[in-house]
Order: sequence, then structure tokens, then C-alpha cells
Amino acid sequence: MRIPTALSSGPVGCVIVMSGTEAAIEQGEIMPYVLFICTDPSAEPYDADQDDIEEWVDELNASGKHLDGNRLRPIEDATTVMVRGGERVVAAGPFTETREWIAGYDLIEADDLDEAIDVAAKHPMARFGRVEVRPVWPF
Repeated sequence: MRIPTALSSGPVGCVIVMSGTEAAIEQGEIMPYVLFICTDPSAEPYDADQDDIEEWVDELNASGKHLDGNRLRPIEDATTVMVRGGERVVAAGPFTETREWIAGYDLIEADDLDEAIDVAAKHPMARFGRVEVRPVWPF
């Protein structure tokens, strides 16, 4: 779904240009949720016949509820950045040691948390991984 860009007044003398989606969120027209798509070594194994992620995305796109989404590179390609004592610290890898990791994300529009949970439950990774549902908290 494409929503036209809008202008919003910011601090005195400033104008904030927002994307159409940001404007719609601010105006309460849509409620976005992020689905963190995570691996889970203890889950059922992947089954190509029933775990078609492209089919899930196509269905969500057709409903107009899919705003964005993508896979993420493996954890070996992650870089963690921190500032400690005023110094930048850059570390290879994810910020935590774990067997599970975030493999992707989807940004969806839902009327409420129940609908977001229904959408997440239909994602193939809910069966062979896990899906964390989190509402977006706009600035």
C-alpha cells in the first residue's frame, strides 16, 4: 500500500517530511507491527511442500497488509556497534551468544494485536522457527 507523503510541523521553525506510512501511523490510520522472523533449532524441520514463504508474502501483499520485509544475512555477517566510555566499540557477530537468531523481518499493518498474531501464525517460520510480534512505537 502506498500512502502519499505528508508534512508535519516539528520543533519551532522546523518542518518534518514523513513518508506516507509514517504519516498514516501518526494520524492513527494504520497500526504497524514488526514480525521478527527467528530461527529455532528445537522446532519442527523445514518442509518445502508446506513452508512456502513466498506464498505467504503474496497472500499478505494481496490483502494490502504487507508494508515491507526481507531476509537478513546470517549471523556471521553481523556487526555489533556500541559506545562505551565515549569510545566506539565494534565487534564481529551478533550482540548475544545464542542458538536462535533473527533471520528476517516483516512490517505489517494490522487492526490490532489479535490480527497481527493471526498474520504471524500463518507465516511458515511460526512452524519451523518462531515469530516475535512487536507493535511499532513511533517517535
